[in-house]
Amino acid sequence: MRILGIAEGSHDAAYAVVEDGAIIEAHHMERFVREKNYKWVMPAYLPTDYDVVVGHEVKERVNERRKLAGQTLLETNIKTDVEYNHYETHAWAGWATAPFEDCDILCVDAIGESESSAVFQVRDKVFTKTWEMQYPQSLGLIYSAVTHALGYKPMEEEYIVMGLAAYGEPRYNLSHLLDRNCHTGVSLETITSNYRKPDYADVAASVQKFYEDELLKLIETHCKHKNLILMGGCALNCVANSKIKNKNIWIMPNPGDAGSALGAAARHFGHKLIWKDPYLGTEAIKDHVINPRKVVEHLVQHSVAGICDGRAEFGPRALGNRSLLANPCLDIKDTVNEIKKRDKFRPFAPAILEEFAHKYFEGPMNEYMQFTATAKHDYKSVTHVDGTARVQVVRKDCKSVLRQILEEWYNHTEVPMLLNTSLNIKGEPICNEWSHALEFERKYNVKVF
Repeated sequence: MRILGIAEGSHDAAYAVVEDGAIIEAHHMERFVREKNYKWVMPAYLPTDYDVVVGHEVKERVNERRKLAGQTLLETNIKTDVEYNHYETHAWAGWATAPFEDCDILCVDAIGESESSAVFQVRDKVFTKTWEMQYPQSLGLIYSAVTHALGYKPMEEEYIVMGLAAYGEPRYNLSHLLDRNCHTGVSLETITSNYRKPDYADVAASVQKFYEDELLKLIETHCKHKNLILMGGCALNCVANSKIKNKNIWIMPNPGDAGSALGAAARHFGHKLIWKDPYLGTEAIKDHVINPRKVVEHLVQHSVAGICDGRAEFGPRALGNRSLLANPCLDIKDTVNEIKKRDKFRPFAPAILEEFAHKYFEGPMNEYMQFTATAKHDYKSVTHVDGTARVQVVRKDCKSVLRQILEEWYNHTEVPMLLNTSLNIKGEPICNEWSHALEFERKYNVKVF
């Protein structure tokens, strides 16, 4: 059976195709239509050969909650044959791709149907929901409301607040926000109570600390198994993920709602999927093959180079196939932030050959940039103000050309890592096709290979 999984209606629409357990393809719709956080699945971009269409949440239940909240009703473009619960599809996206069977699954984000978080136990392939948080209480909505109060886009730019948090101190107790409906936003005055003219970095640090504390409480109370899966948009908070101790953690590289397109297909299939890597998107069709030596020569001479090669990553983080690379030996952070039109305080991640990872960093790290580790080196361009980095460990069997480039870079410089960020500018989707990469090269004067 060929299953088409759909996630759409709120933000970051996506689709995925699964056939007999194999993941055929998975895409973010924003990459096609070139509008960040696009919320509809457009029929023109869908494959035509499938047997059933499954949705990532039950629209009728979503609309019941939206009526009570005074919101407009959810509309969708694609008619589904079957719909599964929001947190069920989050959980299945995690479990179906995880390297283990029995586990606990914690799903945390802004809102599903009437729930806003959930825990599942999986024992002998049987899923049991053991806990849920009910709307309007929501950890994700609190983080999004604070994001909006600080002047950033909710449901999109929470990661900027996470980066800003390292510059501040958690001076404000935000626990009172759990008792109010944050769906319509909160003011800085509400956030900071009696304080006047709050420092934005302190507010960011406070919401980050609040989320970390609540996350650890949930795990301590509801997740006893050594194997833990984190899913939902909040699973992208790599700083909080790094505070979890004594667990064998799996986070599917696309844990937010877009990843639930794959989760819906997995739930309908009812078994583990054949997970190999996150390179599941559009193939970059071009008339040349990347020569890693040429890339390194360009980096030595010009410090920055773009990569658009192979299939695009399914997930929000570039892992070598749609990347902007830079020389970490230079004070290059401001230059790359200017290219990408980003806030200057924001950090960059290093991609490092796996055999050198523990020599240069201490702490949790993996191939998907899901944790932060403490730097044991002096390369400031890939180290945040708090001395940490969101490391991408590039394994020897990595499918991306990034592995070959890093090997060539190390041979030339004796440095085993490069700065790695996504091939886009702030507010625009990551380059999807080769034509997008050429346009990036033309507009921003950065050579793309």
